[in-house]
This record gives sequence, C-alpha cells and structure tokens, in this order.
Amino acid sequence: MTKENTLFAIIGVLLGFIVGFMFANSVNQREAHSHAPQTTTATAEAPLTQSSTLEGDHPAAVSDEAGGMMPDVQAKIQRAKDEPDNFQAQLEAAELYYRIGRFDRAIELLLRANQLRPENYEVVLNIGNANLEAKRYAEAERWYTTATIKKPEDVAARTGLGSTFLFREPPDVNRAIAEFKRSLDINPSHEGTLGRLVDAFVRKGDGNAARETLARLEQINPTNEELGALRSRVEELQSSARS
Repeated sequence: MTKENTLFAIIGVLLGFIVGFMFANSVNQREAHSHAPQTTTATAEAPLTQSSTLEGDHPAAVSDEAGGMMPDVQAKIQRAKDEPDNFQAQLEAAELYYRIGRFDRAIELLLRANQLRPENYEVVLNIGNANLEAKRYAEAERWYTTATIKKPEDVAARTGLGSTFLFREPPDVNRAIAEFKRSLDINPSHEGTLGRLVDAFVRKGDGNAARETLARLEQINPTNEELGALRSRVEELQSSARS
C-alpha cells in the first residue's frame, strides 16, 4: 500500500466514527489533552465552541475491506488539488486532514481558502485554531488577534488568543490571564475559559485566585468533567505553599 493510500485509509476509518465537524470545538478539546495536566479546558462546554465553521454536509465514510478508502473521501482530497480556486473544496479537504492530526496540511488548505475569501471570519478563526493545535503559538496569536479585531466580542477568538500565551515556552501567564478575563467579561459563565483561567492561576502560583475561579466553575456546572483534575492541581498548589 502506498503512503498516499495509507493516509486515505486512516482518514476513512476515522470518518466512520465521526459525523459532523466543528473546528473550534474540536481544537480546544484536543489542545486541552495535549497539554495535560496543565490545561483545564474541553469540559462540558469547550472554550472555543462555535457553530459549524464548514459549509455543506459531511457524511461519514468508512474504509473498505481491502483497507482502502471510500470514494467520497478520496474525491474531496483530490478535488482540492484539482480545483485550487474552489473555496468549499479547500475547506472540506482541510477538515479531513485536521481530523487525523495533519495540521500542516490543514493550515495549508485553510490559508488557500483565506486567499480566496479573506473576509470569511470562520476561516481566520480556524487558521488560529489549527496553528494552536500544531503548537505554532506565534502564528496562532497573529490569526487570533486578527479574529478579535474582526469580532471583539467572540469568546472563541479571545480565549484562543489567551491560550497562545499560556502554552508557549516560556509562558506569558499574566497576558493569558488578562485575555481570559476579557473573555469572561463577555460571557462570565463560559466553562472552558474558567477552566483555563484556573490553569493559569495555578501556573502563576496564585492559590487563592485559582480556588475562587474553581468555585465559580463548580457553581456553574457541578458535573463538569474537568473538576476532579482541577481540584487536584489546586490542592497540590496549596499543599506546596503550606510546606
């Protein structure tokens, strides 16, 4: 099996288990886990939750018995190659590569889509998301900044921007906290942003602020799936301070 066919087969298998796609929601769920235990988002409400950022239907596809790929998937990738000026084709192929973690290819296709429709806000936001996922934090910061200029009240872009400062090495924790607080000024009940703010306060060593923010999150959603990990980190910080 060629390298290209292997890639197609992987895509086909993954698509068989996924119906529909939301770039912004997915990116924060994956990013939270990739930075564990430091990050604390991707809870019941992902921090960058958006309406679907891709147009059209996205039917599930499965690999065939020979390990190949359903024609629909291969056709979408080939269409993006054959029709570089087709905006929709670039988005659909970017979606496929994003799902299997090929963020370099997803970014390439999204950039092409941005050239075709520079006014499209969701593409701008998703370029930021894909760069954040690829740990290209300076690039992610640039695209999120553009997104916040276009839509200053979008919590997705603002929290994404703060995340670029939180995850980079060395982190700029104070800048991250400032951006998360601005997000919460827009939506005080946003669980994902609260989770990342707890994380930022823990990294800063501010146990009181971390505990207070955690209490806010507990009050908003006592069943938030990240609460256990967050409590452990806050307690660990407090124990270290007492020692």
